[in-house]
Amino acid sequence: MPPEPIRLATWNVNSVKIRIVQLLDWLRSARPDVVMLQEIKCLAEDFPRLEIEDLGYNVAAVGQKSYNGVALLSRHPMTVEHTALPGDPGDTHARYLEAVVEPPANGAGKRPVLRAATIYLPNGNPVDSDKYPYKLAWMRRLRQHAKALLALEEVVVLGGDYNVCPTDDDVYDPVGWRNDALCRTESRAEFRALINLGYTDAVRALNPQPHYYSFWDYQAGRWQRDEGLRIDHLLLSPQAADRLAQSGIDRAPRGRDKPSDHTPAWCELAG
Repeated sequence: MPPEPIRLATWNVNSVKIRIVQLLDWLRSARPDVVMLQEIKCLAEDFPRLEIEDLGYNVAAVGQKSYNGVALLSRHPMTVEHTALPGDPGDTHARYLEAVVEPPANGAGKRPVLRAATIYLPNGNPVDSDKYPYKLAWMRRLRQHAKALLALEEVVVLGGDYNVCPTDDDVYDPVGWRNDALCRTESRAEFRALINLGYTDAVRALNPQPHYYSFWDYQAGRWQRDEGLRIDHLLLSPQAADRLAQSGIDRAPRGRDKPSDHTPAWCELAG
């Protein structure tokens, strides 16, 4: 029998303590192998580790009180490699976590390791403040690190809330959002530069339709009118893209009571 595919997902949970019931229910139903979480909004020691470990996951988290914070969940053994994005030791925001995951062996022997990173890229608004230059500088650092990861020739998945709508097809109102940090020309140019290193946007690769969203604001009935943004992405190295079997956006969690304003984006890699 062919080996089981590896299912990965990224989800900005917008406070793991508030969304813990929704998160646990989704983990039980979707059964992803590796999950990249963002905006956990708690210190690492306050992360609900035991509840998630009870479902069979290994847990790693980098936290920050009330803001930011990222975590990795894996059904397979994993070794943390980075707890911050390299390139600026003075940046104390909890926005990046990278680990090497060891999938179980298959009939043909040991499978290649999977390098997964969870990313909470800065929002950048308002653009006339220091937050936007910080966002662009962070994206440049990410590009440099992503380039170094390609040199390893590994199966790499960079998943997270990138806070970038790559094209007008990824935003419900391109004109109204044109000057927002998520849609500005400079943000999109940095995202394209990252892709052009040799990464594949897993969701877009198999879902070319426009208006396929992963985020809907809580205000003004955006969810009910499907007025959303696609800002949650899974970027694959060539070695990962060669194994891409399926991908998509799971809208179900966004329709639940007290949901996150984001919903999971996912992909499956053939074994």
